[in-house]
Amino acid sequence: MTFIQGDFLLYNATGRSLYHHTAARLPIVDFHNHIDPEMVAANAPFQTVQDVWVAGDPYKHRAMRICGIPERLITGDAPAFEKFVAWAKCLTKTVGNPLFHWSCMELQTIFGIDELLTERNAADIWERANALLVTEAFRPQAILKKFGVELLCTSDDLADSLEHHRAIADQNVPFQCLPSLRSDSIIAVNQPTFSAWLPKIAEQTGVDITDLATFKRAVETRLDFFVECGCLLADHSFDAGFRYVATDEATATYLLDNVLNGTALSSEQTVQLQSHLLLFLGQAYHHRRWRMQLHIGAFRYTSSRLRARVGGAGGFAAIGQTADIASLSRFLDDLDKTQQLSRTILYTLNPADNAAFASLTGSFSEDGVVGKIQFGPAWWYNDHYLGIIEQLTTLANYGLLSTAIGMTTDSRSIFSMTRHDYYRRILCNLVGNWAESGQLPNDDALLKNLIKDLSYNNIKYWLTNE
Repeated sequence: MTFIQGDFLLYNATGRSLYHHTAARLPIVDFHNHIDPEMVAANAPFQTVQDVWVAGDPYKHRAMRICGIPERLITGDAPAFEKFVAWAKCLTKTVGNPLFHWSCMELQTIFGIDELLTERNAADIWERANALLVTEAFRPQAILKKFGVELLCTSDDLADSLEHHRAIADQNVPFQCLPSLRSDSIIAVNQPTFSAWLPKIAEQTGVDITDLATFKRAVETRLDFFVECGCLLADHSFDAGFRYVATDEATATYLLDNVLNGTALSSEQTVQLQSHLLLFLGQAYHHRRWRMQLHIGAFRYTSSRLRARVGGAGGFAAIGQTADIASLSRFLDDLDKTQQLSRTILYTLNPADNAAFASLTGSFSEDGVVGKIQFGPAWWYNDHYLGIIEQLTTLANYGLLSTAIGMTTDSRSIFSMTRHDYYRRILCNLVGNWAESGQLPNDDALLKNLIKDLSYNNIKYWLTNE
């Protein structure tokens, strides 16, 4: 039997009560993830536990590489069972990493397997898990229902058809699966993929994209299509910091003309054009009452060899430099000056930015809107026991914890919905400790309402209340 018991991570009586009587029963709003909507719509049975649990998980792949496991057994052509055994060999070596907790929780919560996966029992767990996966109760929609998922917001490119989201909307499922726009392609003017992506948008919209004005018109046409499909949020990823330089229409027009003509921009010109497009998009989001997410601080260009072999999201990125807070503030301010600043979530991958990001939650506000600017939940490398506590306590110190919107998985796997439970346990234990140490009044209603808000109520309000 594993160590994952009912009171896992709950070290005080108040925290245990808050978790078992309040947090554990709340629905899940997963407002940012990379789950495949086609998988949810098709609702087909998973082939093997390797396919659903390991094959698409860059966290696991990263750990396996650190353990020296050959790439053939990670993303290569080895049989699925051999890859699963390779992961089993690695799992016990992840102690202290959130992967260890998450993996044990996933096996227990989803499959009812309360044994620690090792090389010795890998074959047995392989057989037991695979036997369950062929049943109706383990199809994607059933698993999401079991978790109590109420809303999924996937990450989708402007050129995506969104056909699978529409298919899910037509099915009798107890949750919503809505698109959210991943806007990186729109401002990727310095990437070789931009020239191949642009004709897709032109074809979808019927707009002949010849300059900045027609480019913006095509983008707005696609944004309206996303609105029709229920989109609530847009997201941008800014690697290794954030730079913003206010750039006028004439300059941006000149720079995009160069891009369309195949002329490379300098790094400074790229920042100028991207800044102009980012401001345009921020205004467009506000017009459509969308929420904006800014993920800042990844450094993805590490191993050229691995990038060439497994792609840009293969699990080998690192934490980048700290953000340019002055640039970030100028961007938000340029939107705020014209009352076009959407409700915004600021995520940082570099924990050195935690205090600065948390302090920005009080720098931009709007009458009648609670928590307009959010310090996003612990993201990626920060999504661990101490990282979650640090995010919560930093926000409490520099902003208002009571207005926070809680956790999201940012994951490709529906099994990762266990991370909401992980977060809620840590939250309940933290609040319980505050109450029992005299830092908070041990008032049942006060504490329960705080847990409800930080697990469910706040994100529901923040996404949908105008």
